[in-house]
Amino acid sequence: MRLPDFEAWAMFACVVEHRSFSAAAASIGVSKATISKAVARLEQSLSTTLFHRTSRRLTLTDAGRTLSERAARILAEAQAAEEQARDAAVAPTGLVRLAAPMSFGIAHVAPAVADFLLAYPGVEIDFILSDAKVDIVADGIDVALRVADLPDSSLRARRVAPVTIRVVASPAYWDAHGRPQHPADLAGHACFAYSNIASRVWHFRRGNEEVAVRPAGPLTANNGEAMIPALERGVGVARLPGFIVDAGIAAGTLEPVLVDWCNDDIALHLLTPPSPLRPARVEALIDFLARRFKNDRTVRMVDESGST
Repeated sequence: MRLPDFEAWAMFACVVEHRSFSAAAASIGVSKATISKAVARLEQSLSTTLFHRTSRRLTLTDAGRTLSERAARILAEAQAAEEQARDAAVAPTGLVRLAAPMSFGIAHVAPAVADFLLAYPGVEIDFILSDAKVDIVADGIDVALRVADLPDSSLRARRVAPVTIRVVASPAYWDAHGRPQHPADLAGHACFAYSNIASRVWHFRRGNEEVAVRPAGPLTANNGEAMIPALERGVGVARLPGFIVDAGIAAGTLEPVLVDWCNDDIALHLLTPPSPLRPARVEALIDFLARRFKNDRTVRMVDESGST
């Protein structure tokens, strides 16, 4: 039986990650010629071209793009297997790439990252903040925090805590336009839309009744916190997580409605690539964040009653 050329697969993954033969060679401490020969071996064994090479640019072919995810997985699983085989008493070390939504990341994940780095001084964090849906595998993300109702996927997901979603506007807006008594009443209001999700429909349920509302209004934004000034000035209505609007509700600048209706089953999830093998530093961060956000009531993601 002919064994796969694992070294060539790993070097191919490094070239994809660093977008350069020279940078890949420098990252693993070998010559550029060694990298080039390994990739050429892999191309010959696969009978396909992985890169388009010019004097100025290096781009993946269609075959290379398809195989790059498998190559990254081979490299990651090999690295994880080596780490797991090391002495368990050795403290985790190395780089972890962590992605989180912007508002939640700044308010809650950033302090958690600081505490984690104090507890694990050998670990480094590359902290990526974006409300866009990141491609965990393609972007080389080790752990992603996502506040969402997750669709089925090949990613590994750990549900950490439910997230309360509230429909809010300023008291002045409700005084001027009326407070909705039923979700269907929102059709007559200026409802803000969140652009970073595929579906723009708001779902509500109460008992056996389910209602879907498609918001329409003057503002669409890719960050929930960016809607707060327009909300507080009475421009319209938004449907946002409690960790964004609870401070305004407590201050009286925002008022929730339809509180007896449940929204979508939104929760905070920890997502990782599909491989069951993870380096010790990644496992340490996952466990740390899961404990933090499951038990820390100051995050205020869940009503005291436990409803969502």
